[in-house]
Amino acid sequence: MPRTALRICPLCEATCGLTLTIEGTRVTGARGDRDDVFSRGFICPKGASFGAVDGDPDRLTGPLVRKDGELREATWEEAFDAVAAGIRPVAERYGANSVGVVLGNPNVHTMAGALYPPALLAGLGTRSVFTASTVDQMPKHVSSGLLFGDANAIPVPDLDRTDHLLLIGANPLESNGSLCTAPDFPGKLKALKARGGTLTVVDPRRTRTARLADRHLAIRPGTDALLLAAMAHVLFAEGLVDTGELTPHLQGVDELRAALEEFTPEAVAETCDIDAGTIRTLARELAAAPTAAVYARIGSCTVPHGTLASWLVDVLNILTGNLDRPGGALFPQAATDRTPRPAGPSHGFALGRWHSRVSKHPEAKGELPLSALAEEIDTVSEEGAPVRALIVVAANPVLSAPDGDRLDKALGTLDFMVSVDPYLNETSRHAHVVLPPPPPSQSPHHDFAFNTLAVRNQVRYTRPAVPLEPGRMAETEILARLILAATGMHGADPGAVDDLVIGQTLGKAVKEAHSPVHGRDPQDLAAQLTGESGPERRLDMMLRLGPYGDGFGVRPDGLSLTQLLAHPHGIDLGPLTSRLPQPLKTRSGKVELLPRPIADDLPRLGQALHRRPDDLVLVGRRHLRSNNSWMHNVPALTGGTNRCTLHIHPEDAERLGIGDGTAVRLKGPGGEVTAPAEVTDTVRPGVVSLPHGWGHDRPGTRLGHAAKDPGVNVNQLLDGSLLDPLSGNAVLNGFAVQLTPVTSAKL
Repeated sequence: MPRTALRICPLCEATCGLTLTIEGTRVTGARGDRDDVFSRGFICPKGASFGAVDGDPDRLTGPLVRKDGELREATWEEAFDAVAAGIRPVAERYGANSVGVVLGNPNVHTMAGALYPPALLAGLGTRSVFTASTVDQMPKHVSSGLLFGDANAIPVPDLDRTDHLLLIGANPLESNGSLCTAPDFPGKLKALKARGGTLTVVDPRRTRTARLADRHLAIRPGTDALLLAAMAHVLFAEGLVDTGELTPHLQGVDELRAALEEFTPEAVAETCDIDAGTIRTLARELAAAPTAAVYARIGSCTVPHGTLASWLVDVLNILTGNLDRPGGALFPQAATDRTPRPAGPSHGFALGRWHSRVSKHPEAKGELPLSALAEEIDTVSEEGAPVRALIVVAANPVLSAPDGDRLDKALGTLDFMVSVDPYLNETSRHAHVVLPPPPPSQSPHHDFAFNTLAVRNQVRYTRPAVPLEPGRMAETEILARLILAATGMHGADPGAVDDLVIGQTLGKAVKEAHSPVHGRDPQDLAAQLTGESGPERRLDMMLRLGPYGDGFGVRPDGLSLTQLLAHPHGIDLGPLTSRLPQPLKTRSGKVELLPRPIADDLPRLGQALHRRPDDLVLVGRRHLRSNNSWMHNVPALTGGTNRCTLHIHPEDAERLGIGDGTAVRLKGPGGEVTAPAEVTDTVRPGVVSLPHGWGHDRPGTRLGHAAKDPGVNVNQLLDGSLLDPLSGNAVLNGFAVQLTPVTSAKL
């Protein structure tokens, strides 16, 4: 007989609750969990296809080890023996930095990916760390670090209570939201309009989100920072600045006014292709709204001034008094956050504590640009050994980083590479060892990262819906064993990793005066932890030490794993609340409105005022049924509108002699690709759009369905040299391309 089980969806940032139908050990259906305290039954096509994703026949069922040049099935013991034999000699001969680590986006969608990479990096001691953040949201981390002293203190729009929402470079009706965890984002936008609120969307494409807006402004790609700077200028010039209760927490308001003096609406209008009057109207409406929030995402991050744009989003929220107030932009408080410390000056945030070996890119948040990975492998210099061994966890940088061809070749030269990946994909095909995690139905789930970005405070946890199949290994155990093998402790009990982290965390907590366990015995506290596994004991510890926790008995009604398990649909912790100044970790203890790195970068933005616009630029796009390169192997999530086509405006198509379906050759700074044209007025003239995550045509992969319609890798148009200098984020949008129709060819 079929049975049902609860599961939190791991396929995008909305984190919706699911009710799975299970027959035997196979997931045969998925619907929204109507009793979920956060998502209330909402589901999108990805969640509805959970069973197909979970049961993809191309998922690897056991480890692979390269022997005589070929990847062959092996036992788990053989696989970890090979990891230990491959990683340690490289680190010992060439130094810690010769071992690189690449962490992909799926890590933040799993418990294992949240809990174990920090221990891996600490054990390796390497500075050669690359993640998906630098092809996505690193500008927001950097701007938050500079403003608030904490790179993870990211305010989110209070969608359920705001009166006025300005969206820039975001398409949540397709993405379901990003750096803003909100199940049923479409419903929340419709509710905003139903209660008389205003939605304005700034995007060079007329997206599904833009079609819902009261006003859509088709800005010229890459000029978001100029528009935001001009809006801030208007607020100052017209006396509309009202920081309200924020005022005691701010530093640098007068300096900010002076720094934005040149960015008048008239000065930016031609470059942005938005008239000065409209810019003034945007600023005035933002200031006049009872409550308002500005929210910007990937379209404003993956551009040359991504950090400045991210900074200016919060500047506008601050100048209108909408930061840290209901209806504006607020700081979430996750249940597994560290015990809130007393407000006051702290250590602050620093950039460039070290630099990449070849191009001297400054680190940001402990990471180097993913764009630099290829050169860090294939370039010899006097600054130390190149990366000779690579640990790749849930990442496919051959498709996600610029110039995948170069990286593809570089990966083939490594002394050793291990991939933790369920697929043999464009990146993992190079590995000497592939360690496949089980399907998501066989894994527990708690959203450590996304609850810090949620539009409502809540906590949920689901145990595996299906037992581990024989021969499978839990992803948490895979990563624990990987840590031991890579750091010289091969063969030790994998539970030792959890015990070490628990001991270190509790040992530190008992020494903190503000901790609920101050002065207590850490061993006694560890003995009180509950849970069926090391990861569950760690979750219990984090809940009990957290802002809503029981403090190991100090607050009897507080959170613990036991209490959470008694609420299978989650626990609602209430709407977001004002929290300043507690989240601030700047050296001044205040919001530092004009940090030195920002001030030093503003002249570069000023130079953009005088730059001649390119004739034709490219932007990416996201499909509702995709998440980067993950899901193109699932038939239910491909086809229809989810295709790798080049969107081009009818005027540009006619000018260039391109018809609908015509094969078009695109040439960019780093290479060229050929894709079928799709003539549509949903892009503005002068802009073409190609989705990311495609290009499944390389040999040696096992992605049968994806290979039937591989598409092209848009990032191959780039050579990796275009970066936002403050964050190291790749410029993936708004760069110049040349188009040529392929004579009499259709794709």
